[in-house]
Amino acid sequence: MRFYDRDNEISVLRDIEQQARQCATFTVLMGRRRVGKTSLLLHSLQGSEYAYLFVSKDSEAMLCEKFQRAISEQLHIQIYGALSHFRDLFEVLMRESQSRSFTVIIDEFQNLAKVNPAIFDEMQDIWDRYHTQSRINLIAAGSIVSMMKRIFGDKNEPLYGRPTSKMVLRPFAIEVLKRILFEHCADYKNEDLLCLYMLTGGVAKYVELLMDAGCNTKEKMLNYVCRMDSYFLTEGKDIIQNEFGTDYNTYYSILQLIANGLNRRGDIDGALQKDCGTYLTNLENNFEMVQRLRPLLASPNSKVSSYEITDPFLRFWFRFICPYQALIESGQLRLLRENIQKHYEQFSGRTLERYFQIKMMESGRFTHVGNWWDRKGGNEIDLIALNEFDKTGVIAEIKRNERKISLVALDEKIASLPVEPFRKYSFERIGLSLKDM
Repeated sequence: MRFYDRDNEISVLRDIEQQARQCATFTVLMGRRRVGKTSLLLHSLQGSEYAYLFVSKDSEAMLCEKFQRAISEQLHIQIYGALSHFRDLFEVLMRESQSRSFTVIIDEFQNLAKVNPAIFDEMQDIWDRYHTQSRINLIAAGSIVSMMKRIFGDKNEPLYGRPTSKMVLRPFAIEVLKRILFEHCADYKNEDLLCLYMLTGGVAKYVELLMDAGCNTKEKMLNYVCRMDSYFLTEGKDIIQNEFGTDYNTYYSILQLIANGLNRRGDIDGALQKDCGTYLTNLENNFEMVQRLRPLLASPNSKVSSYEITDPFLRFWFRFICPYQALIESGQLRLLRENIQKHYEQFSGRTLERYFQIKMMESGRFTHVGNWWDRKGGNEIDLIALNEFDKTGVIAEIKRNERKISLVALDEKIASLPVEPFRKYSFERIGLSLKDM
């Protein structure tokens, strides 16, 4: 699959590279696994002088041997002798950058903590001593967001305050997904688009796998997921283990419960027989894997709330793949596929709601997008989009089948909305279905 989109990110990265020709820059690029960080960086630096250093899980001496070879080959910096400490290599780069400008990408930067926990202190010292006279364009990229946040966002960490730029790479926007699918299948159906969004959430690697395999219809995509060699079968577990390390059991269990509909704090605590507040806070704020849903414009302290897995792929994986590892191990993938088919329509209905919520936010017309429900859960509005500046909004009923949409029923739900703070808005009410994707 060819390189798509990312025009804004490329423009920013190239501006930073130009800035580095006058003074040192230190950019942090974060994003979930497989979102396309490395491809973006290499694409944006075409024609520029750079060294790409990937932090593998080696000893510091072995890693330095690889880095030394890459620096020699890519930047033509002659380093005499074998350096076994990262600090020595980094100092060589900072010294060299005083006489010429170049880029250094350190990919999976957070892994340096496992190589040698002292590396960040050593980098701080060297950066502080050399950066005012340097013209290096240093880029630290990482996919374990919680660790990257701690390394660069915790005031007690040595590299706090050193970056000159921070970027978060998000999955492809919906309009980009539509363009990619159209280029691979001009007569695609909206059901195919919904399935692509449900399985990938716009994550570049997942989209690439499906498109390169010619899987551009719902049936082909789901068949591919359930193949014996499928990348998707193990990807969820790989993400969780990389993010949480050995301390993943409780987080794993919470995500399983949420994916299967046990999404209220009290229910989760009860199922696991423990207070899960800290774990849920970490999942929401540090790991960005769940979000706490509240009725739109409700108080942040509102007790009317539930949790949802934010990443569409993980939401699918924990619902349909994770609970059935025994089927996968025994090769009963046909049964796995049949179970997905059996529950697909119901599951994809919520995905469709999320699709339209994201699409509304990406339209640039609204400042707040979400849904609303009352305390008893009897009146639930699928989508409310608000523009707080001109006090307009959209309220929508969302169904897969347009014939099941009832604007009369929607009006009854609208009548249940609290007068404050909604009375200041002028609303358009609409129905949305598969045909409106």
